[in-house]
Amino acid sequence: MSDELIIRFAAPTLASLKVGSLISCRTTDIEDLLQSVEQWNIKLNPKGVVVSILQQKKDLYLMYVHRPQLLEQRLMQQDVQHLLCPLGYPLCPLRESLGHLMHRLEHEAQFPHEIGLFLGYPAADVEAFMRNKGCDGKCDGCWKVYTDVQQAKKVFAQYKKCTRLYLEMHKRGKKLEELTVRRIQV
Repeated sequence: MSDELIIRFAAPTLASLKVGSLISCRTTDIEDLLQSVEQWNIKLNPKGVVVSILQQKKDLYLMYVHRPQLLEQRLMQQDVQHLLCPLGYPLCPLRESLGHLMHRLEHEAQFPHEIGLFLGYPAADVEAFMRNKGCDGKCDGCWKVYTDVQQAKKVFAQYKKCTRLYLEMHKRGKKLEELTVRRIQV
């Protein structure tokens, strides 16, 4: 697996613009995937980014690239807790919340759409998506928008520009770890 995969699908997370990103990949070589995840973590963990495998279904893997510090802050927000607590998510620690998400991915008949909260999508949009079963949104982009369309379009454009710039810089020789912003703790 190449570093370009992470850059193509998680550039906004690498740039610290986004809490997390999902990457689906199909492979029959689990050893290669596990080695790639290990190498990505060696490169990215010092910058505050973690790559993990959330789910496996046959030869399809769902990887999660995220910034634990940002995710923990996000999961502690009241509007996020309002959505997660009724679904059995713990208040903390982060590891238990991710474990619960993985459990729901594995055992729920329906895809757990609260995953949008783990990606940094607006809680109001995630809640509306769940309530409306994905219908009647005002706008589609990285997520289905039900609330602030103008703000969402700005964010979509920012993510798209970030991805384009990161891919261009990578093609010019910038390494994955050089493209990844180190998040300064406050």
